[in-house]
Amino acid sequence: MGERETIYGRNAVSECLRAGRRRVYRLLLAQGVRETNLVAEIVALARQAGAVVERVEKAALDKIGPVNHQGIAAEVSAYPYTNLEEILGLAEGCDELPFLLLLDCLEDPQNLGTLLRTAEVVGVHGVVIPKRRAARITPAVTNASAGAAEHLRVARVTNLVRTIESLKERGVWVVGLENLPQARLYDQFDWSGPLALVVGSEGRGVRRLVLESCDVVVRLPMRGHVGSLNAAVAGSIALYEAWRQREGR
Repeated sequence: MGERETIYGRNAVSECLRAGRRRVYRLLLAQGVRETNLVAEIVALARQAGAVVERVEKAALDKIGPVNHQGIAAEVSAYPYTNLEEILGLAEGCDELPFLLLLDCLEDPQNLGTLLRTAEVVGVHGVVIPKRRAARITPAVTNASAGAAEHLRVARVTNLVRTIESLKERGVWVVGLENLPQARLYDQFDWSGPLALVVGSEGRGVRRLVLESCDVVVRLPMRGHVGSLNAAVAGSIALYEAWRQREGR
């Protein structure tokens, strides 16, 4: 039997079923949960997928996840990671210029989930994260992404610098996001070509060797007293600027 995990939350479970990339073994509904349109749709999708639908005490779900499980959880197969080749192949198959998000040792599940949600919304073809010293796609991340992680291609790599070099060899322009005085303002850069945006970790930012591997470094303008933005907020702003320019290309 393969590795299993339990995801929770209505959006997370719904998008997992819609994406169809995992095997769903059991759908768990808390006693008393009203079968709204979304819940009824989740139940129907689960049954179509061959999952067992069970009613359980709310206390049983409380043991699985935090209070925001919303009365729904699903026992599913492990998250289906991919590789760089599949991500680039997806872009080629869509006849689009590659648009990737690279996360350098992002450790907070909420930040990772937020960035995955933004990435999916703006049409990123895939996300790359390191295997070490970084958050992976856990049920908490899936929940924080509102299920967006289920639709995204996410690759885990051993060496982010080598991945960047491989992308550059394929003509992808690698852009680091870092608050440095010499960095270019994000809205004065042309984001419309083959692109990989690199966002660093909370507090440490992008590591030196990773930053030195980037083709260019951009920054967000700031007027207030706080020295930096949250990694997920900064990354989301840059992703939207890239999307805006690419849509208008």
